[in-house]
Amino acid sequence: MEPQRVVIMGAAGRDFHNFNTVYRGNPSYDVVGFTATQIPNIEGRLYPPELAGGAYPEGIRIYPEEQLAELITQLRVDTVVFAYSDVSHEYVMHKASEVLAAGASFALLGPAETMIASRRPVVAITAVRTGSGKSQTTRYVTGILRDCGKSFAVVRHPMPYGDLASQAVQEFRNQADLDRHACTIEEREEYEPHLEMGSTVYAGIDYEAILGRAEKGHDVIVWDGGNNDLPFYRPDLHIVVVDPLRPGHEFRYHPGETNVRMAQLVVINKTDSARREDVDAVRARVERLNPSATIVEARSPISVDNGHNLHGKRVLVVEDGPTLTHGEMSYGAGVVLARQQGASELIDPRPFAVGTIAKTYAAYPHMGALLPAMGYDDVQVRELEETINASSADVLVVATPIDLTQLVDVHMPAVRATYRLEEVEGGGVEAAMRAQGII
Repeated sequence: MEPQRVVIMGAAGRDFHNFNTVYRGNPSYDVVGFTATQIPNIEGRLYPPELAGGAYPEGIRIYPEEQLAELITQLRVDTVVFAYSDVSHEYVMHKASEVLAAGASFALLGPAETMIASRRPVVAITAVRTGSGKSQTTRYVTGILRDCGKSFAVVRHPMPYGDLASQAVQEFRNQADLDRHACTIEEREEYEPHLEMGSTVYAGIDYEAILGRAEKGHDVIVWDGGNNDLPFYRPDLHIVVVDPLRPGHEFRYHPGETNVRMAQLVVINKTDSARREDVDAVRARVERLNPSATIVEARSPISVDNGHNLHGKRVLVVEDGPTLTHGEMSYGAGVVLARQQGASELIDPRPFAVGTIAKTYAAYPHMGALLPAMGYDDVQVRELEETINASSADVLVVATPIDLTQLVDVHMPAVRATYRLEEVEGGGVEAAMRAQGII
């Protein structure tokens, strides 16, 4: 039989992992292309031959997703595999309809095919949506491991936006490693808070090779998921964070609902800023989807780095980019802080946006008067800087996981808003870790 011809739809993450775990070296399949979306400037590149294997001596081309229907015809595609996340169930089925109408089959790969088993205990932290509080929950988990004397490696969901061949296996121990790998703002937001706590972070493309590196000298593997994706490693404890500021998303998004159904422990975060009726509604849905899961409620208290008072000030709020864009949040910790301190005005940055920042607003009109911390390359970082300074704000509120002022030169005082996970009753996460033999 001729090998089945496959196109993988992705966003520089799950797509490459699916290829590596299921299709690479498998003579039953011929992957004739990837399509890319969500990530700027990824299309038009190659998945390099060094990573693709001997069956692909010229690599595998990455096409814009807009060309999918015509690619199915031109490349004689049998099956299209959907391999990205943080999208609604309706969105997934619209894509399936497009594929089916073009004559190909539509597929989703499941955990049995794509999760890699580790020789070490694995704690996986995922979420139902980007911006739910997964990263702060991961840091909370690593704090427990550290207090219990366990050595651990943090393995982060992929964000390979640069040279793919050189990013197969990445290890980050300090700020110099971030600079050496030319990390984007989004990558720094995920890695730097772990590094500040003394943790070692691994990431890249080839997650089997990454696991082999991370297992050496560590007692526990901590999977720090992203984009509400499924874990790449088979977890001994799967913690899923849900967000009552977006009630209902826990069963309307892919694969967030799958995460809820798989979870052993569900953290309902942000109970200090959400309405109680929304917290209760989220809890009730989680209980229906996964009656066996333990549920823990948590707060997300905000801290200010320099004590600057925002009362009566005109402030510009910069929030985490992915949380605002495909995460669909209309506000975050920076807005909460500005309101708590009585800022006189939240400046709308849209009239001042330039270049790709302006294009981001056009692509995600729900964002409103918030500035996403976009910075996938040096040009976009400079455009972000220009947009901030053109606003003439009294104070810049930086509500991103990193100190953005270390990367952009701003012409006004800046306040950094940070947040952490705090269990309402305490002890639930640690108890779950003990029950599964992690500690």
